[in-house]
Amino acid sequence: MLGPVETPSLAHLDLNQLRTFLAVYRSGSFTGAARLLGLSQPTVTTQMRALERQTGRELFERLPRGVAPTPVADQLAARIAAPLDELAAVAGPTPPAGTRAEPVHLAGPAEFLCTVVLPALAPLVAEGLRLRVSTGLTDPLLDELRAGHHDLVIATTRPRGRTLNAVPLSDEEFVLVAAPVWAERLTVRQQDPAVLHGVPLVTYAEDLPIARRYWRHVFGRRLSRTADVTVPDLRGVLAAVAAGAGFSVLPRYLCREPLESGALVALLEPEDAPINTGFLVQRPGASDNPDVARVRAFLLRAARTW
Repeated sequence: MLGPVETPSLAHLDLNQLRTFLAVYRSGSFTGAARLLGLSQPTVTTQMRALERQTGRELFERLPRGVAPTPVADQLAARIAAPLDELAAVAGPTPPAGTRAEPVHLAGPAEFLCTVVLPALAPLVAEGLRLRVSTGLTDPLLDELRAGHHDLVIATTRPRGRTLNAVPLSDEEFVLVAAPVWAERLTVRQQDPAVLHGVPLVTYAEDLPIARRYWRHVFGRRLSRTADVTVPDLRGVLAAVAAGAGFSVLPRYLCREPLESGALVALLEPEDAPINTGFLVQRPGASDNPDVARVRAFLLRAARTW
């Protein structure tokens, strides 16, 4: 969450300068913004210097390669991105005739990508967006991002250091669930989860990462048991639990429909459920592909409704 930084007034600011500012912000460099806008790099530099003079605030930290936004730039971008994107949509696309943008390489957790992100991006794909999607664990995917193999990564933890541009994307709430056949027999109390000791535990991995976190956060104790079933895909965990294999802890986005239909039952609804924040991380440096900025902006807007 951004700190209490005073955002410059937008009164009397030049619209072209704001467009250029947003292109610099999204591409990570003056050169990349120039390519996106069809301007010369000196023109972009001149516009940004003029905008910084008018606002009286530094907007970008100049780096050996590219620029990094200041907190003031983060807040300014948050204010103008949606209106400028809407204005651009009304004006229509401007790529040269006969050209086709390169695919956007997007990576993240398989379950979140398949359940939430790809359906959200369907309208852009219908308009001509090309995607190449990879799945995996956060740390390896971030290493691949640094190496240039991906344009955007959805990470389950904030990347360490300042070399990667990461912004919060969405929160996922974890829910303790079982099929009705088990839920009818169980009364789970927040202070005492002992009733679950005889119920099979279905989980994502042998070390029980999600279940252990739930036990610490909700029950205030360590989970001291092994899994009965492990499936390295939360969609498989969901299928097994819904079929009556036992209980598990799952993100609410994944089991929302089964909970609403009654195929799954939340065994407990604590006032303070454990939550994990996902981050949208962009490859360092400028991208020559304008669709990378387009996908990034679209996902950040769409995430408000998730």
